[in-house]
Amino acid sequence: MKMAGQENKVIKSGIWYIISNILIRAVGIITSPIYTRILTPAEKGVADAFNSYISIFTTVTCLCLIYSVGRAKLDFKDRFDGYMSSIQTLSSGFGLLVLAGVCMNMKYVQRLLPYQKAEIFLMFLYLILYPSLDYMQYKYRFEYKYKENILISVIICISTVVFSVGLIFAMPDDKAFAKILGTVLPGLIVGVWCYITLLCRGKVLYNREYWIYALKIGLPMIPHGLALVLLNKIDSIMIQKMCGETELGIYTTGYSFAVLLSVVTNAIGQAWLPWFNEKLYGGEKEAVKEKNLLLMQLGCFLTLGFVAVGPEVIKLLCSRNFWDAMWIIPPVAVGTLCQYFYTNYVNVELFYKKTFIIALNSIAAAVINVFLNWLFIGKYGYLAAAYTTVAGDFILMILHYIAVRWILKEKIYRDGVYFVLLLCTGTAGCLFLFTYQTILLRYAVITALTIAALFFRKDELLMLYASVRKRRGKE
Repeated sequence: MKMAGQENKVIKSGIWYIISNILIRAVGIITSPIYTRILTPAEKGVADAFNSYISIFTTVTCLCLIYSVGRAKLDFKDRFDGYMSSIQTLSSGFGLLVLAGVCMNMKYVQRLLPYQKAEIFLMFLYLILYPSLDYMQYKYRFEYKYKENILISVIICISTVVFSVGLIFAMPDDKAFAKILGTVLPGLIVGVWCYITLLCRGKVLYNREYWIYALKIGLPMIPHGLALVLLNKIDSIMIQKMCGETELGIYTTGYSFAVLLSVVTNAIGQAWLPWFNEKLYGGEKEAVKEKNLLLMQLGCFLTLGFVAVGPEVIKLLCSRNFWDAMWIIPPVAVGTLCQYFYTNYVNVELFYKKTFIIALNSIAAAVINVFLNWLFIGKYGYLAAAYTTVAGDFILMILHYIAVRWILKEKIYRDGVYFVLLLCTGTAGCLFLFTYQTILLRYAVITALTIAALFFRKDELLMLYASVRKRRGKE
C-alpha cells in the first residue's frame, strides 16, 4: 500500500508539473510576439545576454548547495527544515561577500561586463536572494508538495511578464534595461519571501554539520554547474561578440522555442527524482529500469513533435525579422533530448555523492563545446552554434554514461536501447529540415510516427488509463 501511495504521488505530481509548466510556457509563447514587436533584435539580445551572465555567476555565488538537497532529505529526515535554513544562510552570506567585492572593484568589473553600474549591482543583488526561491522549490519537490511548488512558478511567470511589458512601455528610451529590470524584480520579491519562510521554519542560521555536508557535495558541483552554463549559454555570449546582437536575437528566439521541450522533460524529472532516490535507497533497481524506459521513449516522441511544428510556431509568433530562427530548432531540440538522457546518469552519481566525477565530465564536455563554438561560429555564423550545442550535449551524456557504467559499476538502465532511441530520434530530427518548406509532407510524417508510437505502446497507455480511472473511483 505504501509503495502504491508513493507511485500515485509521483504520477499525480508529474501530471501537475507537466500541466503547470505547459501553462507557464504558454504564457511565454503568447507574450513572445509582444517582445519581438516592441523590442528590436539588438535590444532583445542585450537582455538575453544579461540572463546568460546571471546563470554563470549564480553557479558560483550559491556554491551549488542545491545539489545536496535530494540526498539530505534522506540523511536528515527529521531535521530537514533546519538543514534548508542553514544552507541558505551559507549561500546568501557568500553572495553578500561577492556583492561587496564587486562594489569595491566596480570599474574593473565594468571592463568585463558590458553593462552600467546599476545593472551590475542589480545582477549581484539578485544572486543573493534568488537562490532562496530555488531552495524553497527543491524542498517542496522532495516533500511531494507540488501545489506549493507550482504556485511559486506561476507567480514568478505572470509577474515577470507584467513587470517586463509594463516597464518597457514606461521606459521607451531604454527598453533593454526595462526588460532586464522586469525579469529581475519578481525574483527579488519572491526570493525575500522564500528566505524569510525557510528561516522561520528551520530556525537554524549556522550548523557546522550541515555546512560541511552541503559543501562536500556542492563545491565539486561548481565546475559542473559552470560547465552546464557554458554548454547552454556560452553560444549566446560568443554570438554576441562574434556576430552581433541582431544575430543573437534571432538565435535566442529559435533556441527558446526548441528548449520548450524541457518543459515536459523537467516536469518529469521533478516528479521522478524523489521517487528515484527512494527506490535506489531501498535497492529496487528493477523498478527504476522498468519505469525509466517509457519516460525516455516519451522524450523522443516529444522531440520530434517540437521539431515538426517549429516553422509554423516561429512564423505565427514572430515578425518576419525573426523567421530564420526556425533553422535553429532541430539541432537544439535534439540537444535538449541528450540532456534529458544524461540526467539519468547524473542522478546516479548524485545519489552516491560522486560529485567530483560529475564535475570532471561536465568540464570536459564544456571545453569541447567552447572550442567547437570558437572554431565554427566565426566561419559559419550563429547557425553553427546550434550544431555545436547538440555535439556538446551528446558528449556530456556519453561521459556520464561511462562514469556510471564503468567507474561506479552500476547498470541500472537499458543503455543499449537508450542509444538506439537517441540515434533514431536525432537522425529523424535532422531529416525534418528537408521538409521545412513542404508542410504537407512534414505533417504526414509526424502523423505516421504518432500512430506508430500509439500502436507500440498501447499496452502501457491502457494500463495508465485504467490506473487513473481506478484512482478516480476511489476518490
